[in-house]
Amino acid sequence: MRHFGHISPAAREGLFHREPSIFTAESPAKMLSVALGATLYSPATRPSLAEDVLKQAARGVVSMVLCLEDSIDDAEVTDAEANLIRQFAALAARDAASGTGPLHEGDAGSTDGVDVPLLFIRVREPAQITDLVRRLGDSVRMLSGFVLPKFTEERGTHFLEALAEAETACGRRLFAMPVLESPELLHLETRGDILRGIARSVDKYRDRVLALRLGVTDFCSAYGLRRAPDMTAYDVHIVASVIADVVNVLGRADGTGFTITGPVWEYFRRQERMFKPQLRRSPFLEGRAEELRTALIEHDMDGLLREIELDRANGLLGKTCIHPSHVAPVHALSVVSHEEFTDAQDILSPERGGGGVLRSAYTNKMNEVKPHRAWAERTLQRAEVFGVAREDVGFVDLLAAGLTN
Repeated sequence: MRHFGHISPAAREGLFHREPSIFTAESPAKMLSVALGATLYSPATRPSLAEDVLKQAARGVVSMVLCLEDSIDDAEVTDAEANLIRQFAALAARDAASGTGPLHEGDAGSTDGVDVPLLFIRVREPAQITDLVRRLGDSVRMLSGFVLPKFTEERGTHFLEALAEAETACGRRLFAMPVLESPELLHLETRGDILRGIARSVDKYRDRVLALRLGVTDFCSAYGLRRAPDMTAYDVHIVASVIADVVNVLGRADGTGFTITGPVWEYFRRQERMFKPQLRRSPFLEGRAEELRTALIEHDMDGLLREIELDRANGLLGKTCIHPSHVAPVHALSVVSHEEFTDAQDILSPERGGGGVLRSAYTNKMNEVKPHRAWAERTLQRAEVFGVAREDVGFVDLLAAGLTN
């Protein structure tokens, strides 16, 4: 699979100075943690879940979470587990029938030639991990791992031990994505101890922790808050302070940190009606991109776009999504601009190993080799999986292309 793999090769060539790389569920963890992108959540109760997964993959989704936790009623868990077993079996049967090769170019509108995304199950209790892996049988090969809710050291250790046991039992790599959302993490008097405990537990299982996810909705719930569609998570100061502390302890660029993903955006309208008319009328490369920008703002998406930008500015990468209309904006804003790529290459150039300061190729900033090195390394990691835009290609062009399917 690859980002923007659902659009034609000709379209990608016109958009990218360097195209996104192909990756698989077996790719290195470091690459997959960056490649998660917009991780789309879906309740595990959906009767057409396998079809939904393939449909979203054909629209550019590369990671999904099938949820057994907060998105379903307590009374639905048993039926939802049984449904997951059936849906994974259906995906495995389809995969066996069609092969596991790369996307067939030109088949982006069908399910036959679409790679199954990275699939994770969000569980409630540690025992579900071993039980589900046993019940999945051979179809466990379609599973990339588990999302671990309300993660703290005390609670999370049991989840991670269950994951290790399940991995041994099925003989394949399984990743964990802990969700940081407990009230103890939010409360000032316990935050430091909770963060240090989380750091200890995830460091012990570092090879299997793909990313840490932030449960900002739970943070808001602890204080009876809900941000409006024109406000980002960073406008809610009590939430912003937690994000800052999580990144401070768990997101360092010194080799000890983890990928931390952006919080969910709760607001949406129907994607088809929201974007497609503007896209059909607007030849963006002829200078009419402002039309879509206006449409985005009019449809309550300006807050989402600002939050995605603020996520990256604050050290987060990727985003939890609860609606398909959020996927294309997240991915479009994840593409590395030609200017960012040029700066990163200059900073990491071998002849600059001794440090120093140089003027950027765009002649609009100074690049300091040593202070900007970690930023440059992260930028090139993002460039590998999301690609580098051509010099004259911007966000709106990428968004328009991502919505063409």
